[in-house]
Amino acid sequence: MAIKLLADSGSTKTEWCLLNGRTRKTFYTQGLSPYFLSAEQIEYIIKEELRPKLKKTAPDEIFFYGTGCSNAENVKEVKKAIQKVFESAKVHVDHDLMGAARALCGHDKGIACILGTGSNSCFYNGKKIMKNSPGLGYVLGDEGSGAYLGKK
Repeated sequence: MAIKLLADSGSTKTEWCLLNGRTRKTFYTQGLSPYFLSAEQIEYIIKEELRPKLKKTAPDEIFFYGTGCSNAENVKEVKKAIQKVFESAKVHVDHDLMGAARALCGHDKGIACILGTGSNSCFYNGKKIMKNSPGLGYVLGDEGSGAYLGKK
């Protein structure tokens, strides 16, 4: 059975879940936002913070869902960084809203939302996001964000 590594990444933290058959282990690293980190910095964080936690386990497939990964150039940079650390793994990179939609809806259609820094919502048809209603940005209007709560 294939060993899979899934990541849900924001600017503050990344939650990693290693799936090996029926065994599931969760790890955390700092956030991996391509808006704030270069590919080299992302690679370094993965090598230093994640790789030691995995010990000798080598994932066959990696699914990374992260902030800033709706931009094609950012996807390319994040994928390049992950691929350098896990050379033999098949790497998939997509944005955090797609990760939320897949986690919530699976292959069924539905509405998925992210509340917090980077609030966002969408209609998901079971394969892709069809309609998206993003927030105004964490400084202007994400009422669930740390920036908003700090202002209050």
